[in-house]
Amino acid sequence: MPARLLILFFAFLLAGGAAAQAKKRIDKAADLPRFSYKLDGKIEDMVRDDAKFKPFAGELRRDLESVLAQYDIDDKATSRQILSELAQLDMLDGDYDAALARVAQVKALEDKPADKLLSGVTARAIVAGVRASPDRTSATYRSAVRQSIQGELTDMPYDVVANQVKEAKAGAELLGEGRLFGNVREVLQPSVDKNGSLSSDLAPALVRIKYTYQYILPLKPVLVDVATTYLAAHKVDKPDIWTARAVTLPADAHYAPVKIAIWDSGVDTRLFPHKLATANGSVPIIAFDRFSEPARGELQEIPDALKSKVPELKSYLKGFSDLQSNIDSPEASQIKSYMSTLKPDQYKAFVEEISLAGNWMHGTHVAGIAVAGNPYARLVVGRIEFDWHLIPDPCPTRELTLRDAKNAQSYVDFFKHQGVRVVNMSWGGSVKGVEDQLELCNIGKTPDERKAIARDYFDIQKNALTKAFASAPGILFVTAAGNSNEDASFAEDIPADIVLPNLLTVGAVDKAGDEASFTSYGSTVKVHANGYQVESVIPGGEKVAESGTSMASPQVVNLAAKIIAVNPKLTPVQVIALIRDNADKTPDGRRTLINPKKTLAAAKSIARRS
Repeated sequence: MPARLLILFFAFLLAGGAAAQAKKRIDKAADLPRFSYKLDGKIEDMVRDDAKFKPFAGELRRDLESVLAQYDIDDKATSRQILSELAQLDMLDGDYDAALARVAQVKALEDKPADKLLSGVTARAIVAGVRASPDRTSATYRSAVRQSIQGELTDMPYDVVANQVKEAKAGAELLGEGRLFGNVREVLQPSVDKNGSLSSDLAPALVRIKYTYQYILPLKPVLVDVATTYLAAHKVDKPDIWTARAVTLPADAHYAPVKIAIWDSGVDTRLFPHKLATANGSVPIIAFDRFSEPARGELQEIPDALKSKVPELKSYLKGFSDLQSNIDSPEASQIKSYMSTLKPDQYKAFVEEISLAGNWMHGTHVAGIAVAGNPYARLVVGRIEFDWHLIPDPCPTRELTLRDAKNAQSYVDFFKHQGVRVVNMSWGGSVKGVEDQLELCNIGKTPDERKAIARDYFDIQKNALTKAFASAPGILFVTAAGNSNEDASFAEDIPADIVLPNLLTVGAVDKAGDEASFTSYGSTVKVHANGYQVESVIPGGEKVAESGTSMASPQVVNLAAKIIAVNPKLTPVQVIALIRDNADKTPDGRRTLINPKKTLAAAKSIARRS
C-alpha cells in the first residue's frame, strides 16, 4: 500500500471512521467542484504528442478521482460522465484493465435499454484488438476489433438498438481530422490564449478529442462497415405506434379556433396560409434579437453574405437527417464527403453557418408539427434570435441578462393580449451553460468567480421566466425536456426544470415509443411524444425529418390545441390532467406516452356533459 494511502487509512482509524466516510451530497450539477488547468503553447501539440499531454492528464485524473471519492452525486448521468472520462484516460495511458473496469461501472449505471446494451462495445473491441496485436495499424488489430463488435451486436435485439446503431454509423461517417483540430483551434485554443488555462468544464473535451484522434478515427472504416453490415442484415422497420393514435379534427365540426404561439426562431408564415392569427391584416409577431433588442421580421435573419448559400445549407441539413435515418441519399453522400475532408481552417465557418441555418429553420419545423391535423389552429409568432457563434456573440453581461429577463415578460404579455391558449418552447439553457459562455469570453478570473457570476445571471433568467409563466395562468406553456440525456432538474435546465401548474415538460421517444438516446428526463418530465426523425416543413416549403425533444414538445402542443378546440372552457391544469390521465405508462416506468385519440375522446365526453 503506498505511503499516502497508509496515512489516509490511519487517519480514518483515528477519526473513528465516521468523518472520513462522510461524503458531501451533490443535488445539482452546478454544485460540483470546479478545477482549472494551467496550459501554454499549442493545444494541438498535446493531442498529437503523448508526452505533452501526460502532465495535464495526470492533473485531470487526480481531480476526477477526488470528486468520486469525496462527493455523493445524486445523478447517474454525471457519474457516468466522470467514469467515462477516466476510462478514456486509462485507455490513453495504456491501462486497459483499468479502462475495462471503468467501462463496466458505466454500463451498470445505464438506465435506457439501448444504452445498457451498447455501453462500452467499442472500448472493449479496442482492447481486444490491442491484445491481438499491439500494432494498431495492423490488419490483425483491425480484424480483432471488427470481430469483437460484430460478436456483441449479433446477440442484440435489433428493435432496441437500431436507432443508436444508425446514429453511431452516421457519427463515424462524419468523422474527420479537420473537425477534431478545427475544434481545438477555434474553441479550446482561444480559451487557453485568453485565460492561460482550461476549466474542468472544457478540459474533458480535450481528452475526448485526443481519444478520438488516437483510437476512433483510425478505425473509421471498420466502425462504418460493422454498423452497415448489421443494419443491412436486418432491414426491419420499427413499428409505428403513433399512426393509430393520431387524430385529425374535421374542418366542418365548427370547433373553436385556438391560438398557438411558437416561441422560437420564427415561422415562415407563408407555409400556413389558413392557420394564422391575424391582427390588422398581418400575423401577430413579437421579436427580439440576440442582443435582447426589439427586432422586426417573422424569421431569424440570414446575413446578406450567406443568403446565396441557403440552398447548400438546406442540403447539408437534409444530409445530416438522412444519415441519421440510414438513408443513402445524394445529400447524405455530399455531407459525408464534405465533413470527412473538412480542413481545420474551414471548421469555424462551416459550424457557424450550419448552426445559423439550423436555428433559422427550427421554428418553422416546430410550427408544422404543432398545427398538423388541426384546421382550428391559429399561429402567433414569438421570435428569438439564437446565437450561432462558436465564441458567444454577444458575451453574457448582467445588463444583457436583465434585458432578456424583461423581454420574457414582454413575450408573455403579448401572448396574453393576443388571446393565445398554448405556447411551444423548444429551447432551454442551464447555469453550467452560462459558465461555459463566460469562460469562452474570458469573463471571471477563476472558475469559482465564473460560477458565482453564472449563478447570478441564471437565477435572474429563471425567476423572470417563472414569474412570466405564472402571470398567465390561462395559457398552457409546453417545453422540451432537453437533448443532453441527463436529469433536467439536476442540470437545472430551464424552462424544463420550472414547476408550475400551467407548464408541461416533454421528453422524446421514437415512432415505436422507445426512449430516444438523447432525451433528458427527471421529475419534471411528465409526458413523452415522438421526437425522433419527425418530418415537417422548413422555410421555403421543403420537408426534412429532425430529431430532438424540440420535435416532441410541439406534438403535445398539437394535442393540447385540439383538446381546447373541442372544449375551449378547459383550463391549462385540466388540459394537462387530460393528457396525463389518458397517456400510456410503459412497464419500465420511464415513459408516459401521449395518446391523442384516447385523450380527444375524453375531452369530447367532458364537453358533452358540460
